[in-house]
Amino acid sequence: MPVRQIDDRKLWQRYDTATRLRLWGGWIGTTLVVFVCWQVISGATRWEFVADAPQQLSQFIGRMFPPRWGYLNELWLPLWDTLNIATLGTLLGLGIAFPLSFLAAQNTTPHPLVRYVALLIIVVSRSVNSLIWALLLVAIIGPGVLAGIFAIGLRSIGFMGKLFYESIEETSREPVEAITATGASPLQVLSYSILPQVLPSFAGVSIFRWDINIREATVVGLVGAGGIGLNLNASVNALQWSQVGMIFIVIFVVVLFSEWVSARVRQAII
Repeated sequence: MPVRQIDDRKLWQRYDTATRLRLWGGWIGTTLVVFVCWQVISGATRWEFVADAPQQLSQFIGRMFPPRWGYLNELWLPLWDTLNIATLGTLLGLGIAFPLSFLAAQNTTPHPLVRYVALLIIVVSRSVNSLIWALLLVAIIGPGVLAGIFAIGLRSIGFMGKLFYESIEETSREPVEAITATGASPLQVLSYSILPQVLPSFAGVSIFRWDINIREATVVGLVGAGGIGLNLNASVNALQWSQVGMIFIVIFVVVLFSEWVSARVRQAII
């Protein structure tokens, strides 16, 4: 802390003058940025629609409830497709992200160039949303469950790969040095010193990603990638709001169930 002399006394200060000026400059700059952004948003917003939003929301909910309970019989197959999209997409992403993470981690990559390529793949996967992947894949391989599985899988590669390689880089060096000192090969070092440290983290991340993919699998169907999203899109286009309400209830129950399953599995594994 800086000390300022006042007569014969010393006054302790938390920041010196230069630091205080930087802090004030940061606050002023942040305020200006927020002000400019608000002006841009305000210019592009129809505030009369915003003011009417509560009334529109109440009418929207009124059209959806009570839901059409008989429509539930038509949702079992789309719901099964949604679960398959989430599960198979997670497994696809896991199968690629697992070896990719070892190529991307600094302490396990065979060459810096290989690491850069692996990191590029992870960044590209994370940069594109599942819905965008689904749009592209529906245009390439056609609508259906397969496009949804690949869309979820491609998005999962970046998510799991990043957390995986960060977990590998945070492993303790002592077990690695101990196994290496015995004359073990690089593959043996990987199997007996690094994998035991990261497998619990890998399992937790995979279950967490599956939980997220359950939600995303309900959305990719809106662009034709299969699942219950197809029924949601068709019901909205047909103005069948009671069916939309039933679909929302089913999605809510499935998400709650996936939360419970993922919590129990993580508790059992980790």
